Amino acid sequence: MEPQKASREFLPRREEKPFRTMTKRVIAGIQEVHSSLGPGLLETVYEEALAHEFQLQGLRFLRQKEANFNHKGMNIGWHRGDFLVEDEVVVEMKSVEKIHGIHEAQLMASLRSLDKRTGLLVKMNVVRLSEGIKKMVL
Repeated sequence: MEPQKASREFLPRREEKPFRTMTKRVIAGIQEVHSSLGPGLLETVYEEALAHEFQLQGLRFLRQKEANFNHKGMNIGWHRGDFLVEDEVVVEMKSVEKIHGIHEAQLMASLRSLDKRTGLLVKMNVVRLSEGIKKMVL
């Protein structure tokens, strides 16, 4: 008797990595806010709306999460990220015409200091939000 070959339809589906699933949920919330409000508002307005959206979606988050920086064992200061969602995804929102290298560097520094792997740099001042989201992974 020949061994049975596994059919594709009967193979168990590989689960998506949890951080990818969470990132998709976060982006969906950001898209909802952007489609409702559009471009051109202050960061604080988008931040307030996104906090409300995250609550509606049942996502746990911290606003203005402090990231402490150390140099040779001494605390030398801090930076605040806009959101830390589900203790996994750092979100930094900008209401600017152009994202600069310093914005990316700030997000990367926050990821390192918070010991997180995934961050989203979001430029809200765009017509199509897909052109304004940059995912960064350590």
